[in-house]
Amino acid sequence: MFDQLFEHPNALANHKAGPLVEERLRYLGHLAEQGKARNTLLGVAPYLLVVADYLRLADRPGEAISTVEIEEKATLWADRLPKPSDGTPRLLSRACFLRNATDWLQFMGRLQRPAPVSHPYADRIDDFTEYMQRERGLSPLTIDYRRWAIQDFLCQLGTPPQAFHEITITQIDEALVAKITQGGYARVTVQTYASTLRAFLRYAETRGWCRAGLAAAIRAPRVFPQESLPDGPSWEQVRRLLTASEGARPTATRDRALLMLLSVYGLRAGEVARLRLEDFNWEREVIAVARSKTQRAQIYPLCRPVGDAVLRYLREGRPHSAHREVFLSLRAPIRPLSRGALTSLVTRRLHALGVTLSHYGPHSLRHACATHLLEQGLSLKAIGDHLGHRDPNATRIYAKVDLAGLRQVADFDLGGML
Repeated sequence: MFDQLFEHPNALANHKAGPLVEERLRYLGHLAEQGKARNTLLGVAPYLLVVADYLRLADRPGEAISTVEIEEKATLWADRLPKPSDGTPRLLSRACFLRNATDWLQFMGRLQRPAPVSHPYADRIDDFTEYMQRERGLSPLTIDYRRWAIQDFLCQLGTPPQAFHEITITQIDEALVAKITQGGYARVTVQTYASTLRAFLRYAETRGWCRAGLAAAIRAPRVFPQESLPDGPSWEQVRRLLTASEGARPTATRDRALLMLLSVYGLRAGEVARLRLEDFNWEREVIAVARSKTQRAQIYPLCRPVGDAVLRYLREGRPHSAHREVFLSLRAPIRPLSRGALTSLVTRRLHALGVTLSHYGPHSLRHACATHLLEQGLSLKAIGDHLGHRDPNATRIYAKVDLAGLRQVADFDLGGML
């Protein structure tokens, strides 16, 4: 590996004589197997020598290294560099040390993760989680949100578990008001938050954790049905987005396939992130999507442009990996792309277009898809089926977007009937 990377004799000898030769070779070989370019390996190799030296890895065989120590050594390494006026080179060098040290130690199994901090209400939240899974059958996405909201609320109160029964409706009201006045939450968001607290406290009452009647006393902000309009880019802006994602680089082939799935099928971020290789049936030309809300598979015909984009990514851009998820990160360690990473990707590309939106995430492309289908004359029932809506009211809001269609109705000539 070193002979393939380094041409200068002194650099080659330096890397061969450095500490942990076998460990460094295995890691560089792993990166090469993941499809990393030669220039990337040339940038990583010198940092492995620095990391091994500053952390004295050869003198501590098998010892796990803490993240605190890695950060200390990264700062020490960066401080040895010349001090510029804005500090940028030091920050970049520290970040490179941190990234390479963390990835390499994790690969070797020598990264010591900090012990997880136990939440004081963890037992009760876990109890409620089991109830939501076993008795209610809620989706993982809903459960994750409810766990976060409950933990956020209880931490905000600061009430110890042994005084849980002392929680009052006044405290709950103050917490909800603070979400609007201090947190800047929208009323619909606070309503969802309050609904979660109501469900949790109703369960807590059955377990005797809190006083009776607390859940029923919760009052959320009033939200009128379909009071807001869904916000997304126009279909012309979606076309520009897809055009801007064209290219031969792995990042471009992956992003284009992702953006087409989000735009053409109106999929949610989690639904795209969970797609697996076996979900694409290339012989039948269909794709199976596990819906976030129901966890049931919905079958779509695989249209040619989307299929071509996904195939190109699989052949030219996807790293070699044992992971069955379709979309993967492009930097080692290779792992399935998370919903958060997908959201950042879409947001960044929409910002690059210079469009002005209220929200720039993947859901804006779902709105663009629905609005485009409405403009093409599809019924609300057909659009709801395409988007995987269980409730017709979830689709009905798009009728408010078709202003051009409403004007045509308003201009209809009644021919003297009135």
